[in-house]
Amino acid sequence: MFDLQPSLSDARVLLQPLREEDFEPLYAVANDPLLWEQHPSPTRYQREVFATYFEGALQSKGALLIRDAQDESVIGSSRFYDLDEANKQVTIGYTFVARRCWGKGHNQAVKALMLGHAFQTVERALFHVGAQNKRSRIAMERLGGVLIGEKNVAYFGEKSNPNVVYAIEREAWFKRA
Repeated sequence: MFDLQPSLSDARVLLQPLREEDFEPLYAVANDPLLWEQHPSPTRYQREVFATYFEGALQSKGALLIRDAQDESVIGSSRFYDLDEANKQVTIGYTFVARRCWGKGHNQAVKALMLGHAFQTVERALFHVGAQNKRSRIAMERLGGVLIGEKNVAYFGEKSNPNVVYAIEREAWFKRA
């Protein structure tokens, strides 16, 4: 049975199930227009737009709060979604981390923890990335993601946007490690 909201940690980040009371500290991170400038939802820094994102995160029952392991400050969020047990795959996404953490390995640590957890149960992890989001596409490629296609994705409460789809297979992930 796949646990969509595990508690995971390493020396860099702590991941824990997202709760309603996490809204204000998470919004304090998300309230940064530069964080969203390449994202398909570039206005997500606005409170009402972020509130919709947050509601979707809670309803997904797969959302995780990201904390910095050094000081336990809230630095972002990610989630597991679209679990397909028949095909042994899950999607990882909706990830964002505070700009102060960019280029310092936090995103990679989050993804490594989530992939390690996922690959205990599934064979493949998918990632939807905004087609124009160059930063996220580079991050996926550095992580070993293989571009497998394109898909319009309707984020919770938002219009459909063009995304690219990356995949990481369990066998390939463990060969990299």
